[in-house]
Amino acid sequence: MLPPAGLERLNAFSDGVFAVLITVLVLELRPPEIPTFVALLGLWPTWLSYGVSYLFIAIVWANHHHLLRHAKESSARLMWYNFAHLFSVSLLPLATAWMAVSELSPQPVAFYAGVFFLVNLTYIFLIRELIEPLPVETIPPGVRKAMRIRSIATLCLFGLAAAVALKYPVAGLAICCCCLAVYLRPEAPGTRNPA
Repeated sequence: MLPPAGLERLNAFSDGVFAVLITVLVLELRPPEIPTFVALLGLWPTWLSYGVSYLFIAIVWANHHHLLRHAKESSARLMWYNFAHLFSVSLLPLATAWMAVSELSPQPVAFYAGVFFLVNLTYIFLIRELIEPLPVETIPPGVRKAMRIRSIATLCLFGLAAAVALKYPVAGLAICCCCLAVYLRPEAPGTRNPA
């Protein structure tokens, strides 16, 4: 059974935004002016920022894609929550570039963690819109609870990462990376695939 046309458009638009964001992220990469491996290694903050951001966008896309599989129709509220989610993700290339150029300075890393916080917050709105109304047979209460705990715990950790980064930027970035690991598997254990 094909999804309604409105959902197809929502998915296609969202996928296009993610593709553009990855492209913009790549376009920010610049080679060193000196043609040596030492010069290339000297750009480690840029490569680290890019790598984490690329992984972050991939994880966000996988989780977003997984959530939208549960949508039955494209409501106005779903569209606006989706736009809010995509807007927060669209801040990532700016945050990445600032963090890389500053060589992991405190305020840019805190801003970067703040972007992660916004992305996670808007993801919670999508969960409420798409998962909460589903019948218990589709997603059992235990799985819903696990999704809520995971999203609220990581939201708090991203907020903590932003605060920690103001004093210890590398520690703040490390907290963000740990949170990403929690979302490598989009579905919570016990979730059935939607029909």
